[in-house]
Amino acid sequence: MNWKSFLLGVGVGIAGGYAARELIAHKVTVSPEKALANAKEAFKKEGPISGSWIQMQTEAFQKNQLTYNVYRGGISRFTGEDTEQYEFIADAKTGAILEAYQLA
Repeated sequence: MNWKSFLLGVGVGIAGGYAARELIAHKVTVSPEKALANAKEAFKKEGPISGSWIQMQTEAFQKNQLTYNVYRGGISRFTGEDTEQYEFIADAKTGAILEAYQLA
């Protein structure tokens, strides 16, 4: 066996493993649909939902000196005769709602 071939194979294997690890690490996100489902589940505890939306692209969001990749979305629901509209910010890695507020 030739040492050059062996070392080349080891080098290619290490580089391929590192590249695969980096690709997998960047793909560890929740789908926007799953983040919206989490938000709907949380809002349904307070009453029925009449509509919802979510942005499909993540964006950077800073809260308490921490930066998150997030999805922005919204929920609307009827309460009696009025329609309440809320916007929320969900963490793209976990799907957890970081912030929610009612629109005026």
